[in-house]
Amino acid sequence: MAALPSSARCVVIGAGIVGNSLVHHLAELGWSEIVQLDKGPLPNPGGSTGHASNFIFPVDHSREFADITLDSVRQYRELGVFTQSGGYEVARTEERMEELRRRMSSARAWGVPAELVTPQQVVEKVPFLDPEVIVGAAWFPTVGVVDSLRAGTLMRERAVARGALTTVPNVEVTGIEVVDGAVRAVETSQGRVEAETVVVACGVWSPKIARMAGAHIPLTPAVHQMISVGPCEVLAEQPGEITFPIVRDMDTFCYERQHGSDMEVGSYAHRPILWDPEDIPSIEQARLSPTELPFTEDDFDPQLEQALELMPELLGDERAEIRYAINGLLSLTPDGYPVLGETPEVSGLWSAAAVWVKEGPGTARAVAEWMTHGNPEIDLGHSDIARFYPLQRTRAHVRARTSESFNKTYGIVHPGEQWSSDRDLRLPPMHASQRALGAVFHEAAGWERPHWYESNAPLVEKFGPEATMPREHEWDARWWSPVINAEHLQMREAAGLVDLTAFAVFDVVGPRALEAVQRVVVAQADVALGRVVYTPVLDERGGFRSDLTVMRLAHDHFRVVTGGAHGMADKKWFADRMPSDGGAVVVDVTSAWTTMGLWGPRARDILSGLTAADLSPEGFPFGTCREIEVGPLSVLASRISYVGEYGWELYLPMESGAALWGRLLEAGTPLGMAPVGIGVYGTTGRLEKGYRAYGYELDTERTLVETGMSRSRWKEADFIGKEAVLAQADEPPRAVLCSLTVEDHTSASGTRRYMLGGEPILARDGGPLTDGHGRHPYVTTAGSAPSLGKHVLMAFLPPEQAVVGTELAVSYMEELYPVTVAAADATPLFDPANDRIRGRA
Repeated sequence: MAALPSSARCVVIGAGIVGNSLVHHLAELGWSEIVQLDKGPLPNPGGSTGHASNFIFPVDHSREFADITLDSVRQYRELGVFTQSGGYEVARTEERMEELRRRMSSARAWGVPAELVTPQQVVEKVPFLDPEVIVGAAWFPTVGVVDSLRAGTLMRERAVARGALTTVPNVEVTGIEVVDGAVRAVETSQGRVEAETVVVACGVWSPKIARMAGAHIPLTPAVHQMISVGPCEVLAEQPGEITFPIVRDMDTFCYERQHGSDMEVGSYAHRPILWDPEDIPSIEQARLSPTELPFTEDDFDPQLEQALELMPELLGDERAEIRYAINGLLSLTPDGYPVLGETPEVSGLWSAAAVWVKEGPGTARAVAEWMTHGNPEIDLGHSDIARFYPLQRTRAHVRARTSESFNKTYGIVHPGEQWSSDRDLRLPPMHASQRALGAVFHEAAGWERPHWYESNAPLVEKFGPEATMPREHEWDARWWSPVINAEHLQMREAAGLVDLTAFAVFDVVGPRALEAVQRVVVAQADVALGRVVYTPVLDERGGFRSDLTVMRLAHDHFRVVTGGAHGMADKKWFADRMPSDGGAVVVDVTSAWTTMGLWGPRARDILSGLTAADLSPEGFPFGTCREIEVGPLSVLASRISYVGEYGWELYLPMESGAALWGRLLEAGTPLGMAPVGIGVYGTTGRLEKGYRAYGYELDTERTLVETGMSRSRWKEADFIGKEAVLAQADEPPRAVLCSLTVEDHTSASGTRRYMLGGEPILARDGGPLTDGHGRHPYVTTAGSAPSLGKHVLMAFLPPEQAVVGTELAVSYMEELYPVTVAAADATPLFDPANDRIRGRA
């Protein structure tokens, strides 16, 4: 056993697949003096890696997950520890078959081989499966199994061979020393290791370790039940560990995976069984390992009966017995994504947690790149630990959401699906009024936010079905309503009032505030007081970290307004880049301010009736902000628009929000104003204007040129990503962001279908397209454009297809629908000259 060094450049806590992959990739990137700690023995220290079933299905509806998984498979293949077996996802219901059709779309979008097959075709490869139990299946030929312990050993040994790594097993971490908000050392049962970079990569124990430093890693250990039945005669006759395809019995939330002469059956159907990290038994107390807990048979009995239905002869063989049964622990997070990146609370403390075997090496490579270069090759925006708000980091919230999500592991989860647990945690001041108006709330960053208002249902009749574009199919219409389109049309006709309280708002203040903001944002921040600037925020490679607005309120005071979902990550990005001398600081004021948007042809008339301020286009130009008085209320009005209409974002103290909301409703209703939901603001309004959104069209893998957001002139001041941007400007784009319109929605059954996002874009004859990055085009955003009477899709296309009028197709639920390129740049489809925004319409 290696002795514990007294200092290190980096300490990695954990020797499972993630920790082992991470030390390898750090060493590959030139790191040295890495110390890896684990409280268990090697090669199996007792974590989740040791009992995982180790199979990999590469298909996921998330591009981030898919990219990480495909990279992991590549690494496993290179290590020689991957066995390709193929895999089926079988359906017992027609509802599941529809979901499998959707998975075909995702597979095609991410370049994963897949096809739908009949029960008889399944039996050709899995002869012990009863075809009468299922109605169909999806076949994924590149599914396989890995030896994760061997993979981890190989990676760890390679880092040691480079002279970069010292691994110390059987050592307990007892504390993490933090000085002035930064990591300084790791305290262990064998002594103290000084280090300014520490990575918590110890799975289910990660929250416990993070708390030692005063940080949060929001995950919970959860039980996944698994048994191994054998010996099975038909399996014993075959060579090697696996010769038959893996079967995921999706409607029962179970899987069946051959392991030599045994058949493993695992379940995600039982009741959620959650643990606290502090309650996990020690190595000495554990019968098998700390994460292999005693089996609770009653929880598994229903799933065993369903597995017997599917494979009666195999699992019902009287000679076979249950030879191994555990309640195995794995990590779950409140939103289902991993927890990666430097913790917001402690500088130098990194998380690489809630990562399963199928994503281990790919995630580790990305985190190592992040630690080395400041950004990974694969965008990890959805997995960034900084995404969580304080309430989302609490144990109660983590347990509530993971209790709800556990049974969705194999569930049919709609793209717009809303959580039912832990709601009503953040309420805007106008919430009571919104409830009275029949608001249908969707959650955003913990806020309850109206998506549409049932009080506006009469508008559907007013504008008629052709204009409001109702959706016939239940899946397309789930978590949606034609009221959204009716609200949109009413806003275009008169005005709409939108609750924007879910914005994240933070100030950059101090004598060096201008210098700090200039360095972070692309747009010119050295502007007159009262100017509002929309700007991208880039990383060093020129990829998007965010897009947001900045208001200059004083010479030393800038207000940053950004989307709630990414608000905390944006706050950390700015805070990490403030001057070290304290000449500028970031102050979070989100909870102090409420925001609402008032837009439409009658917006000026409505607000003018409540204030003496000059609201004319000349007196209050676009892109400016100022304080106005609305009766006794002092309101910061900002004349910008995300929906393509004349109007304002209105900011005022939280305690005054209900008063302003009420005054606007009273003044606006007689003039035709309607309260409108985020369905208009976030989808229909922005799609008609071709506005890009971070997390959809904008991420770290896209450039200003590709998104049509490049500029002919750049500010003289330096900014993060400027060098990359200038280089990109001289190169032809590898992909071009386009807006496409669906020309015919009629399916083979005669039902009109409406895409929801994530579907592949193909040649009109169904042939695949590939851009300069080697990617297949897919829909980044889909939604109604009621002013145009069209369903609009946004997608990055190969440059040769990015031409207005090009005829292509979108694949939705395994059917092709004709689409046409309507814009090959940022030109809006609606009001392309922006006359309405400027008050010229």
